[in-house]
Amino acid sequence: MNEQQEIIAPMMEMTAGEMLKNARTTGRRKREISTIAKLLCIREEFLTALEEGNYRVIPEDVYILGFARSYAVELGLDADEVISKLKKELGIVKEEKDEEEVKIDLPKKTIKFDKETLLKYTKISVEYVKKNWVWFASGAAALLFVIVVSLLLFSGKPETNATETVNNNTAAVVVVKEPDFRYPVHEKFETKNAKEARVVLQAEKESWVKIEDVRGNTEFSRVLIPGDVYYMPNKNNLKATFGNVGAVDVWVDGQLIKKLGAANTKKSGISMAPDALKSVGFAD
Repeated sequence: MNEQQEIIAPMMEMTAGEMLKNARTTGRRKREISTIAKLLCIREEFLTALEEGNYRVIPEDVYILGFARSYAVELGLDADEVISKLKKELGIVKEEKDEEEVKIDLPKKTIKFDKETLLKYTKISVEYVKKNWVWFASGAAALLFVIVVSLLLFSGKPETNATETVNNNTAAVVVVKEPDFRYPVHEKFETKNAKEARVVLQAEKESWVKIEDVRGNTEFSRVLIPGDVYYMPNKNNLKATFGNVGAVDVWVDGQLIKKLGAANTKKSGISMAPDALKSVGFAD
């Protein structure tokens, strides 16, 4: 075993928490957890829990993975390797099957038509149409009637612009074109809202985002990583909490507004009503 293999082998045997702690406490850049916690806007007790493998101190798996990825990046580790180990420890990743699935190729049935057979079936079809021409004519007339009525009903509908508003009992549903995002899209969340979402978020850097209604019910809660996009439901009185408010772009009706706060700052109770967000002003 050469020297490089001797160094890599212990790292391979470490848990995700041991890798994080080893990277923080060894080498030339030894650092305190409190310093890193302030920098990442993550509670110190959560970082300690990650290092000790006491993952259930953190409320949800999505936060465990999000915090661990941020911590690994800050310590200069391979974040994907740490997350892969962590998923196995949490039981999120299923072990690969040792045995390969057996594929059975079934013979394909082919139907051959020669010229004589085609002529035979063509003749039968023509005879059938001749005998039942009344039914075919009635069907064609009914279809033509439906087409004419449809054209008359919808010919007067005005053309819609890029933004179309439809009133309902809860909120105005607006069809907005896709924002011209400033960063390459990594992953999209709640795409079912994409066509009518007036408010769209994209993470510039990692940030925890939580969206709640007036009763405190959670609509969305996740750590967004750079490039992640969230389409907000078109509902009234939604409020947001950002772990790093300056790291999130907010688009309203397809236009980018100014930042809602400074970088590395937590901010809660922000109204997500489109008109309230527009009052902040649009970015240059």
